[in-house]
Amino acid sequence: MNLNAGRCGKRCDGMSILPNTVSGDRGGRGLSRRMFNGINRSHRNISYSRGRFALRVLGCMAALLCAFPFVQTAGHAQEQVFITIGTGGVTGVYYPSGRAVCQMVNKERARHGVRCSAEATLGSVANIEQIRSAILDFGFVQSDWQHHAYHGTSAFEEDGPFEQLRSVASLHSEVATIVVRADSAFLEFDGLKSAKVNVGGKGSGSQASWEALISRLGWETKDLQHVSYLKTSELADALCTGEIDAYFELIGHPASLIEETQAQCAIRLIGIESKAVDALLREAPYYVNAAIPAELYGFRDPVASFGVVATIVTSANMPETIAYTLVEAVVEHFESFKRLDPALNRLTLDGIVSDRMPAPLHPGALKFFQEQGLLPANSQAQ
Repeated sequence: MNLNAGRCGKRCDGMSILPNTVSGDRGGRGLSRRMFNGINRSHRNISYSRGRFALRVLGCMAALLCAFPFVQTAGHAQEQVFITIGTGGVTGVYYPSGRAVCQMVNKERARHGVRCSAEATLGSVANIEQIRSAILDFGFVQSDWQHHAYHGTSAFEEDGPFEQLRSVASLHSEVATIVVRADSAFLEFDGLKSAKVNVGGKGSGSQASWEALISRLGWETKDLQHVSYLKTSELADALCTGEIDAYFELIGHPASLIEETQAQCAIRLIGIESKAVDALLREAPYYVNAAIPAELYGFRDPVASFGVVATIVTSANMPETIAYTLVEAVVEHFESFKRLDPALNRLTLDGIVSDRMPAPLHPGALKFFQEQGLLPANSQAQ
């Protein structure tokens, strides 16, 4: 324990309070036992030495009392647990959702000792990689990339299965969305082969999903010469100024990105439907049929597509109490969480239970869901 805590602790630094071992006086000399034996010293010298020793002991005791609040503070800080949640781009749903989760956790940190911060990232794939490397503690991840990571397929084939990956909760649906200018000559998905298409930031879930889709469609390398990887915050301006012809994103709707783009120029959405997409849905259980409602953006007809589910994941190394605390915070402030973004409006308590996700449910989340009656008491973490 370091007692050199601020100005009042310095005078006691490096000095023992036992009479036969006291050291640390201004000249660096110690006080020996002979001070008390009276050998070769006058009564006056003995009294003076004793008085000086008593002053030093009193000074050290004062330093201890002064340092005590600092020692307590340091001990309290050690009890805090800091966790980080990887989200996505700042204009998407993941980032504000992650910040909201952390705010909910931090409201009760004096009770449970967990302090949370949300980090802007490239999205699903990057979040999984950083959880695997123990850089992040939790992450927002699309259900398709949760599947690939757990089984070691697609973008995770080289690294192999991430068997320690664990589900924590499910959130909103995310729909594959393609946006073009209203006056664009591109009317169908297949026509985008020659277009300048932005497919998401490098390492993002959108980019990985785009590559999985075009692979199923049989597109070749020559069809991908005009692909770009801009950040979501750059897309509206890039599309409306003609830097790109279209952008592809897996996002929840209604999306602020679409509204931001509409504010700069007139746009259309291109549907994604073909036999290849039907085959993709049959073979990949983490994809589902989806549609973007027309009324969300003032369009005439809904737009057919496919989608995934946004999830929160962690690793099996995460302590049960911390995973429990995070899920508890979301559920206790559930209505506030739903109001955070229009994409979250349709969430239900039953819907956040991620027992059907590709990775096993974390024991901490399982315990909370069981206590709330959202899962049967006999359910088990796998």
